[in-house]
Amino acid sequence: MNKEIAKELQEYSNQLEKRYSNTNRTGNFNKETFTVKEIIPTSDHTATLLFEKSSGKLAAFFCYYINRGAAKGWKYFVPTDSHITGMRAFEYYKMQVERTNYKKNFK
Repeated sequence: MNKEIAKELQEYSNQLEKRYSNTNRTGNFNKETFTVKEIIPTSDHTATLLFEKSSGKLAAFFCYYINRGAAKGWKYFVPTDSHITGMRAFEYYKMQVERTNYKKNFK
């Protein structure tokens, strides 16, 4: 992960910390606050963001970076087990796309 993208991720994680720590936030039934515990880079453009809640429990956010366009910057979602299973399956199909497209570079 390059330095600028890492700095942007650091700032983004601070914004998420503030957003999720709002005790009046819709969905914050237990009035918990969130503290960034660790940022774990998983590729040049993805990271896992671990939060520790005031309850002592952890929350894992999947962060991903979009390179260009109106959506440029860091985004996130909190994946369910079902999302993770789907992404494991996606890896196979993405490999097949790359496998198919590679030979088209030489025509």
